[in-house]
Amino acid sequence: MTVAAGIGYALLALGPSLSLFVSVISKKPFLILTVLSSTLVWLISLIVLSGVWRGFLPLKTTIWWPFGILILTSVAFQEGLRVLFWKVYKRLEDILDAFADRVSKPHLSLTDKMQIALAGGLGHGMAHAVFFCLSLLTPAFGPATYFSDRCSQIPFFLLSAIIALAFVTIHTFSMVIAFNGYAEGNKVDQYSVPIVHLAAGMVTLINLAPGGCIVGIPLLYFIAMLTLFHCGKMAWRRLTENQSR
Repeated sequence: MTVAAGIGYALLALGPSLSLFVSVISKKPFLILTVLSSTLVWLISLIVLSGVWRGFLPLKTTIWWPFGILILTSVAFQEGLRVLFWKVYKRLEDILDAFADRVSKPHLSLTDKMQIALAGGLGHGMAHAVFFCLSLLTPAFGPATYFSDRCSQIPFFLLSAIIALAFVTIHTFSMVIAFNGYAEGNKVDQYSVPIVHLAAGMVTLINLAPGGCIVGIPLLYFIAMLTLFHCGKMAWRRLTENQSR
């Protein structure tokens, strides 16, 4: 491979996130802080899970269910942290609204709240991409490429970038759906986010089968596009209702 190819893989995984960061997040300091705090929360979850599973790894087995348990516990822990992240954010929102009342300033608008949720999801997604894609790309800048035995049709580095992009999309827009679900008390949105997260994680197990990536990647992107569509539909409904008041 070449330097250009390595940079291309990195941009494939993180290019849309960087565009979103530059066009939306970078213009407001509190959104940058939200991205950083969300990234930190995700890193803490990774450290804790790594410590818990260190005694069991590597999983020297050809069956899939131990990996399924690993994914299940990881998703459950991260979804618990998502709820905690929401509670901390809600507490800060109350403090900011109280401060706004004292200085006769407007409260956070619905757009501000959605952007905060978007920033939180973006921090989660970018951290995922950095650890599960960019950390693997160093050899991609060399003179050769690498194919895994399980998916010999696609270079390993390209496969990692494609999967990372799907998870960035899922994590980014799932946070918006979850925050809206918590704010409205919408049980469908509250429960659909962890279900989508778990489903996306389980779909990656298909890649363990020979040639499984040919099936697994389309399924993963179907989940990502479904998440994006639902988020867009929800945001349009909330903003339309807010304008009509």
